[in-house]
Amino acid sequence: MSDSSPAVFGYAAALAELKQQVRAARFAAQRSVNTELIRLYWGIGATILQRQGDEGWGSNVIGRLATDLRAEFPKMRGFSPRNLAYMRAFAAAWADDQILQQAVAQLPWGHITVLLDRLDDHALRDWYAAQAAAHGWSRNVLEHQIRSAAHTRLQAAPTNFAEVLPPGDSDLAQQITKDPYVLDFLALDGDAKERHLEQALVDRIIDTLRELGEGFAFVGRQVHFDVDGDDFYVDLLFFHVEQLRYVVIELKTGKFKPEYLGQLGFYVALVDDKLRRSQHADTVGLLLVADKNDAVVRYSLGGQQAPVGVASYDLLPPAVQAALPSEDDLASALNRPVD
Repeated sequence: MSDSSPAVFGYAAALAELKQQVRAARFAAQRSVNTELIRLYWGIGATILQRQGDEGWGSNVIGRLATDLRAEFPKMRGFSPRNLAYMRAFAAAWADDQILQQAVAQLPWGHITVLLDRLDDHALRDWYAAQAAAHGWSRNVLEHQIRSAAHTRLQAAPTNFAEVLPPGDSDLAQQITKDPYVLDFLALDGDAKERHLEQALVDRIIDTLRELGEGFAFVGRQVHFDVDGDDFYVDLLFFHVEQLRYVVIELKTGKFKPEYLGQLGFYVALVDDKLRRSQHADTVGLLLVADKNDAVVRYSLGGQQAPVGVASYDLLPPAVQAALPSEDDLASALNRPVD
């Protein structure tokens, strides 16, 4: 029997299906274990809270409980005094005993400790828990989204999507925007040149994709197009794999100018004509600028036919920038003789 026989193809298909079944079963088992662990931790925290309220248990009881639980269950991790304190805080933050029906119960315990450490507002905790569960955010991504105040930025960029795209598609396209984009992972200050910023984003492409959001894939930098002998280059080109659309990103390190949108719209049209396939959604463009006048942006968007948006970006926070040594300081330090 040759390797190309129908039987071999049938075996390969069956093996692929079995592998998928195993992966699905492992994932379901992991989810089940996590659910039971969250139920246990919430129950322990609720018991500590109740006893402290009803019987006046002091704060020292957490250390004693940690010692006794670890002695009884030496092979189980998670019974440190610090973790028991987290359990108590967990039960206090989500007091409803129907905890398993809430988004937070779908998260790993490490994610929950991040929510407890970083946020005090219950509504915000629920918002980030729901987003993390829905999009499969890692712990690091969750930390980044909280630190960069994602709840104030998602879907916030001013665009003309509602005017130039079909209603359902415009809503989807709007969902992939933010304002501002926080690029504080780049070792650049506000005087960085556009090419330096562009190169830095590519050099830190994982962090860039994390900030852009779920579903973005990097296509290329300075993507070349030949238009009847004239050369044009798109700064950064991405593809959104969930919405099946190209996203053209142009960078400007200065303040927004209306003419920037004409250039961006031209690039959107090029990508739409040269790269877009029939199964793809409309290409959209996003202009990232260091600063903008929202009223000027709004008027400028009104005259555009291509689907485009404008968002600002933040590099290092001003307080951090002020604390960093200047280029002259660094040069002086490097040239200073060693004692």
